[in-house]
Amino acid sequence: MTPFEIGLFALAGMGALVLFGLYVPIALMVCSFLGMWAIRGSPELAARMLGLAANDAIASYFFGVVPLFVLMGFIVSEAGLGRDAFDVANAMFRRIKGGLGVGTVGANAIFAAITGISIASAAVFTKIAVPQMIRHGYKPRFAVGVVAGSSVLGMMIPPSLLLILYGLLTEQSIGHLFIAGIGPGLLLALFFGVGIVLMAIFAPGFVGRPEMSDEGALSGQELLAKGFPITLLIALVLGGIYGGAFTPVEAGAVGAIGALVIGLVKGKLPPRALLRVLIETGLVTAAICFLIIAAQMYSRMLAFSGVPAGFGAFVASADIGFWSLMLLYVLVVVGLGMILDSSSIMLILVPLMLPVVQPMGIDLIWFGIVTVLAVEIGLLTPPFGISVYVIKSTLDDAAITLGDIFRGAFPFAVMMAMVLALVLAFPAIATGLLR
Repeated sequence: MTPFEIGLFALAGMGALVLFGLYVPIALMVCSFLGMWAIRGSPELAARMLGLAANDAIASYFFGVVPLFVLMGFIVSEAGLGRDAFDVANAMFRRIKGGLGVGTVGANAIFAAITGISIASAAVFTKIAVPQMIRHGYKPRFAVGVVAGSSVLGMMIPPSLLLILYGLLTEQSIGHLFIAGIGPGLLLALFFGVGIVLMAIFAPGFVGRPEMSDEGALSGQELLAKGFPITLLIALVLGGIYGGAFTPVEAGAVGAIGALVIGLVKGKLPPRALLRVLIETGLVTAAICFLIIAAQMYSRMLAFSGVPAGFGAFVASADIGFWSLMLLYVLVVVGLGMILDSSSIMLILVPLMLPVVQPMGIDLIWFGIVTVLAVEIGLLTPPFGISVYVIKSTLDDAAITLGDIFRGAFPFAVMMAMVLALVLAFPAIATGLLR
């Protein structure tokens, strides 16, 4: 059996193991080891080569960006800045038709700029925004749909954990990926906000009939007290990266310290809460570390098998063309989003596609933004939409079913597809700031 055939069997075996419910990184490691063993003919040599791949995966200085931004995100969440962001956004948009929904999108965009974790956004705003919207006359289905849709902003607006993972997998500049995420992230938030207003005007049967209220108004002093710490932290982290004062790793450290100071000043980080934050940071970092090690092993096995090179040669000889390849890739990513989580999709597809798109001269920064946008759509699609499941588990309301949340999130998935189409057609939306 040739190495190419072994690589194909390893891919098929990995897919079968994932469908049978095995944890994706373990499936990648098992198939990588067996594939390397079959290619090299020695289990000792296979283990040694994969051990080197594991070391290479996390020995990089830039891997330090992961625990630092995760720590900052958990501190921000524990310190109550999600509630402050919601109060500020609600005060700004409460007079608009559907303003509470628009405020939820705005709060998610603000929260995304200081956490980068969509699951945290979904959990926080399910508790904060959904009861408020239902109390003010929005239909429950629409309320949970707004939170589900806007929670994915955390994966696009920097600092994004998914962009960090993509940067580590492809050895691209994380700072450049963050800058490239600004345009699509803000465009996505704009689409969501305008879409909510249009739905409130033209589809009241779906949205409900929200009542206008003076509740949520903030005085100038209250607005400053709630908005200043958030603005300061965003300016410190993102301004430091874009201004060239910090590397992304240094910005993560500065942001974590800044979030810690804000939390202590607000009195929201007692020793027990701080211990919980540290434990959760360690668990998430370990999980991501495991993912990256598995991906590096998988990439190494694929390279030895020649499958990516063979796939690239097939694409070149078949003359599929740029647009056909990109459309097919996007459809595959969205399709996988229906059965896998976002990190797993990137672990499986990015190492396979990288040797194919590089010879075509495709900008890997833009390709990363397209990948993340397509993955985000999968976060809202049944049967496996992780944001939807997080919202359902956070809700204390048996009357709101998973089907209700998926139906409420559907318009936002459509709007995300529209933004993805625009980024595909006009790459400058993502790469313009880099030039």
